[in-house]
Amino acid sequence: MASDGASRSQIKRRCRCRAASRGTQRNGSERNGRPETATNGAAEAAPDGANRTKGAGVNKRTEANVNAPGSKFRSSWDAKDSTGRTYIENLGKASENVNMVVGAKEGMIDSVFIGDFLGKESDIVFKYRQKVTRQFGHIHGDYYIAPAFMDKVVTHIAKNFLADQIKARTPLILGVWGGKGQGKSFQVELIFRALGLEPVIMSAGELESEWAGTPARLIRDRYRTAGQVVKVQGKMSALVINDIDAGAGRFENTQMTVNTQMVMGTLMNLADNPTRVSVGQEFREADVVPRVPIILTGNDLSTLWAPLIRDGRMDKFYWTPTRDDLINIVTCMYRKDGLAESDIEALVDVFPKQALDFYGAMRSRTYDNQVKKWLDSVGGPEKLRNIFPVRPGKEHPQLDHYQQTLENLIKAGRELVEEQEMVTSLRLSDEYMNSPPAGAPGIGLTLS
Repeated sequence: MASDGASRSQIKRRCRCRAASRGTQRNGSERNGRPETATNGAAEAAPDGANRTKGAGVNKRTEANVNAPGSKFRSSWDAKDSTGRTYIENLGKASENVNMVVGAKEGMIDSVFIGDFLGKESDIVFKYRQKVTRQFGHIHGDYYIAPAFMDKVVTHIAKNFLADQIKARTPLILGVWGGKGQGKSFQVELIFRALGLEPVIMSAGELESEWAGTPARLIRDRYRTAGQVVKVQGKMSALVINDIDAGAGRFENTQMTVNTQMVMGTLMNLADNPTRVSVGQEFREADVVPRVPIILTGNDLSTLWAPLIRDGRMDKFYWTPTRDDLINIVTCMYRKDGLAESDIEALVDVFPKQALDFYGAMRSRTYDNQVKKWLDSVGGPEKLRNIFPVRPGKEHPQLDHYQQTLENLIKAGRELVEEQEMVTSLRLSDEYMNSPPAGAPGIGLTLS
């Protein structure tokens, strides 16, 4: 009986201690202005099942006490500052680099983020690190660069990198325009190769999307990428958009979309604020993008939004090669064929109004007879299925050396000219729309 009385007295003392402890904690939480829904002792002493059933109360207690004055943080991941942001949120906003430069691979991050379903060596940010800059190691040999073209492009690039020292407004954009097939884009690439410049090149096909705003954001993102090349790698860079009028120009029967408007607005904004470029994040004072020149190529800049091409935003350069330019460029094009300089001059004089791509197509046309002879030698067109595609370890078919002559080139050129005239004169599309074929009523449409 004595032992039973002692045990009962011990139990009573323990209950009084626990009640006093709960009262002290409750008073402390009320002084802090944050009443608790569960006690530390109850949360720590409760079994796992109790924690799961009363998870909401425990979470409220953790959220309430984690920022209380004088309290100790259990985890820095849960800590919030005066604005309510966690450590991870602040770390992301303070980062100076918006690019993904490290992949999620084993040994690089915590093992909790490594999943077995993709493989531990999978790189989940590969798409963000694909190289979008262009290098010109594929261009072999010596090519002719027109002096006027070289002078304009190099001056524009140098002016933009010296813009902070020029006491005048420097246009960020250079619009290179002219006739089709005059080698505008290729001349720009040759100049970049000579300067050691690593550009970011876009095409007109990237200026439209099913999602509104995507092309405009892509332009800003590519501009920032070119700025990273300057800032991080210490190389010159530029943003180039080829055939801008095909992707963003306004023609008589084309529709202007929201993306077209936003592309024009984005380019104007870049021209006005070339060092403050946002891709969706909040602006930060330290987030200054290096000024990067922009070069646009196209056939007709008058199809673009007039405020974009005004003086101060865009510098214009109309490119049409002179006779000397044509002779020098075609000479480089036909260098392996062993033609004399007099033959090149005669060829240019026979077709004086043709673009540069005409001379490349003319050279390619002269190989048609050579290919036909090769087809006959292998057994005819029905044998092609046994030859192509050429698999590894199989001998690749070889063409016999073809000796280029001025007569063959002129003959091929006249065939091309005849085809050009047929396309422009016949205009079969008009015939299809106006006159239905005989005996097939309803196929054609009669336009009044």
